[in-house]
Amino acid sequence: WFILQYMSGFGNEHVSEDPRCPGALPEGQNNPQVCPYGLYAEQLSGSAFTCPRPTNKRSWLYRILPSVCHKPFKPFEEGHLTHNWDEVEPDPNQLRWKPFEIPKAPQNKLDFVSGLHTLCGAGEPRGRNGIAVHIFVCNTSMLDRCLYNSDGDFLIVPQQGKLLITTEFGKMLVEPNEICVIQQGMRFSVEVFGETRGYILEVYGAHFELPDLGPIGANGLANPRDFLVPVAWYEDRQVPGGYTVISKYQGKLFAAQQDFSPFNVVAWHGNYTPYKYHLEKFMVINSVAFDHADPSIFTVLTAKSTRPGVALADFVIFPPRWGVANNTFRPPYYHRNCMSEFMGLIKGHYEAKEEGFQPGGASLHSMMTPHGPDADCFEKASKAKLEPERVAEGTMAFMFESSLSMAVTKWGLQTSNRLDKNYYKCWEPLTSHFNPKRK
Repeated sequence: WFILQYMSGFGNEHVSEDPRCPGALPEGQNNPQVCPYGLYAEQLSGSAFTCPRPTNKRSWLYRILPSVCHKPFKPFEEGHLTHNWDEVEPDPNQLRWKPFEIPKAPQNKLDFVSGLHTLCGAGEPRGRNGIAVHIFVCNTSMLDRCLYNSDGDFLIVPQQGKLLITTEFGKMLVEPNEICVIQQGMRFSVEVFGETRGYILEVYGAHFELPDLGPIGANGLANPRDFLVPVAWYEDRQVPGGYTVISKYQGKLFAAQQDFSPFNVVAWHGNYTPYKYHLEKFMVINSVAFDHADPSIFTVLTAKSTRPGVALADFVIFPPRWGVANNTFRPPYYHRNCMSEFMGLIKGHYEAKEEGFQPGGASLHSMMTPHGPDADCFEKASKAKLEPERVAEGTMAFMFESSLSMAVTKWGLQTSNRLDKNYYKCWEPLTSHFNPKRK
């Protein structure tokens, strides 16, 4: 009977109840002495109680049994998930990875949790300040188990294969060219439909928000109404063999058993929810006179640090758009940055690296490490006839940018066996065009 439905708006106060139980939301108060239908009231807080109203995040869930009904948590196999940034020596080089391999199901069944691989990161979840970049590769659905992240928020970017994500708030279908955010503490389970791959940006200590628009004005970039929140859906399902609830806590995994489905929320209200967004909805801002604008104009979501104007992490995209700048080298310029730049590719060919940077692969240009167009791109763009042109047609590249200096894991540098050791060679053909007699 269930049809996927959503409510729209970023950070809104939403109310939702499963239509099978009309009136399940208490009227006029949050925790009455007896809830409708004999439900339990449970609050999920995503911020301190005393946060200012604009940043105060919480939702009330009305559920068949409270989430406290489980056996004790015990350590659980972490696989390649880590926040140990000292496994290998630091590497300041430009790094690029070939597409990460998805195991074949008969040989090695991996679901979303067992398919998590940490690539790089910085900071520490116990101090509530840091980020991690994970790759997920999976080929089977999560069965009678769910995950929740005590450490922070997951921003999930599917690259191959769609994800049907069941949460305590309802269900979301997230396909390539869409993203979703599962915020701290929210339980979710992922169903897949074949070989599936994607990227995750995890932030500790901050939630994602829409960037300020400044002189752009009231409208532009990612519009709040295009963010979608699931509607309430519940299952009253007993699991005598044991339902496994997996917690990511202080960078480690722990598992607890319970004998019922955790997706037993009949109704909920609040402003602390999972949500999804389609990247094609992004309203692109660009230069229409001259020069190449900074990539901050492509920011979809930001997780702010305590320093004004400095992000713990930004999620930035490079969508199809028109290039019209006059007398301008139009591709990304050569650059050294006090931020770390991790890039991934969902589809197509990235404009500055048409060869070598492939969908399902990645690159990392670390703090103050120089980067920019390869030699072929530079020569073409320097000689191109400057007329209006479509840029990045059929492509979607993205960047996780952070003010933290990220370390790469042993899996990223060695075990994955996907590091492109010839990446530096794409700049070797660059030659000097300097002529002191030519102005």
